Amino acid sequence: MRKLTYFIATSVDGFIGAPDGDADFIYSYLDGEFVDFLKAEYPETISTPGRVQLGIEDAEAKHFDTVLMGRGTYEPGLKVGVTSPYGHMREQYVVSRSLTTTLDPAVRIIDGDLVEKVRELKAEDGLGIWLCGGADLAGQLIDEIDEFVVKTYPVFVGTGMPMSRAGFGARSLELTGCKALGGGQVLTSYAVKR
Repeated sequence: MRKLTYFIATSVDGFIGAPDGDADFIYSYLDGEFVDFLKAEYPETISTPGRVQLGIEDAEAKHFDTVLMGRGTYEPGLKVGVTSPYGHMREQYVVSRSLTTTLDPAVRIIDGDLVEKVRELKAEDGLGIWLCGGADLAGQLIDEIDEFVVKTYPVFVGTGMPMSRAGFGARSLELTGCKALGGGQVLTSYAVKR
């Protein structure tokens, strides 16, 4: 059974974007050491155009071969003409009630029973499923998430889009990894205790 992993970037106070959802402030904390870490350990989470720019377009996936994102996560790429942001992956899914088609045949829309679709994907063979964002999607799938990999950046923003809109509920996690990088970024991994 494949795992659903919420692999997400956040501020120290747990926000993945500004109140309007814009996460551009995070990019200023992507220093060379952190980018090198992502290239080596999570190359599949770098967008296809980014992989070309970094010279790693042929890097093999290590953790995920499927990406699941909300429309709000998918939309910024569309605005700059990127219709298939993770074309190097086996499957790309956008969850949306309003989109009925995409501009790229490599991107599929999920507009029906999201939990059922995720369970189907988990039952397939292959690498894991990356829950790319955002807060609403993480809230809808909170009981399907198997692990969290949280990239915490050294910034406190005060308010914004939370990591999840799941509502209150204590969900026990087990720390499975922690790595601090020189630029103040910290990567923590947690398995969901079931």
